[in-house]
Amino acid sequence: MALHSKLPELQSATLPKPSYRLRERLDNTPVLVFWETTKVCPLTCLHCRAESISLAPPEELTTQEAKLLLAQVASFGTPKPTLILTGGDPLSRPDIWSLLEEAKELNLKVAISPAVSPKLNAKTIVRLLGLGVQSASISLDGLENTHDVIRGISGHFKETLRAIDTMEDYGLRVQVNTTVMSKNKTELADVFALIRSRAVKIWEVFFLIQIGRGSDIEELTPPENEDVARFLFEASAYDVLVRTVEAPFYRRVSHQVATKPENPMLGDPGPLYSKLSKKLKDLVGEADTEPTFKPVYTRDGKGIVFISHSGSLYPSGFTPVPLGNIKSESLKILYRNSEMLRKIRRADISGACGVCGYVELCGGSRARAFTHFGDPLAQDPGCLFAG
Repeated sequence: MALHSKLPELQSATLPKPSYRLRERLDNTPVLVFWETTKVCPLTCLHCRAESISLAPPEELTTQEAKLLLAQVASFGTPKPTLILTGGDPLSRPDIWSLLEEAKELNLKVAISPAVSPKLNAKTIVRLLGLGVQSASISLDGLENTHDVIRGISGHFKETLRAIDTMEDYGLRVQVNTTVMSKNKTELADVFALIRSRAVKIWEVFFLIQIGRGSDIEELTPPENEDVARFLFEASAYDVLVRTVEAPFYRRVSHQVATKPENPMLGDPGPLYSKLSKKLKDLVGEADTEPTFKPVYTRDGKGIVFISHSGSLYPSGFTPVPLGNIKSESLKILYRNSEMLRKIRRADISGACGVCGYVELCGGSRARAFTHFGDPLAQDPGCLFAG
């Protein structure tokens, strides 16, 4: 579907707008700061953006440098960003407990994304809770065979479900992450049914970016992206918060479905949506409520930044465009003054994304634009209307 054939509808869409206060906040303070605490990880997942290793490289932030990073995150003031410890596996970092103690002293909101390994056990979970960690995200990428193949470890599916259950038992809030790709696209309803049966309240679906070990894995086509986004909005009616990563077009699709039939942009669903929707109802029944559209205005570089294991700042972990390094420059100054981040926040984007009426609400994946075109300000080729 060519953009020009839908341009009048795209430009004339009546959309909610962010308040002046929200605009000002996103210009000055990130909502989420992701920190790649280490590249060390016991897993070698097929799709991971990172090239995990068994020994920390010499350029990895030292304990002292890491504590300075924590102080920089805290320096944004109220409301402070949420710091998300990712990797690699944060639990593989020897000083992780000292850093969590420091984060607690600084009154930082902290979430963690650990690998499912023997390090993630009941004792660890209790310790995380005692240090004020607010939530943990665990990856579940399909049914047993699919998940184990993607994670590269036989039996990892069962260990993942056991880890989710243990965290729920101890009261640590769990978010389940799923990376959707051609390999597992038909199992999304099955994953949703699994996490809902465990009372997990947050499901974050990552749309594959061909980077790192995921470079050779097949992405979804734009029509399939549209179908999955439509399915995810339908799934959000089942008392689970559904979020996406590298798929801001989910917001466009959600708005279009929520405003049907007034919205002339909404086309007929495709075969992947029909299959997933049917399986969803077969597994969990009909929803008691309708899904509700809730506008979100963050994207890579706009309320979200990523700090690598060596301190380099990027718009996201999937957008390796260096903006500076927190070892020598202030995170606050880099976030506020980077010309690249300013352009992203202004939606100074070329191609279809730049002229779309949904540019502020959506704006396309900057990571996918960079991966395909070498330009983080290009259009998102994963969107149905950018073809």
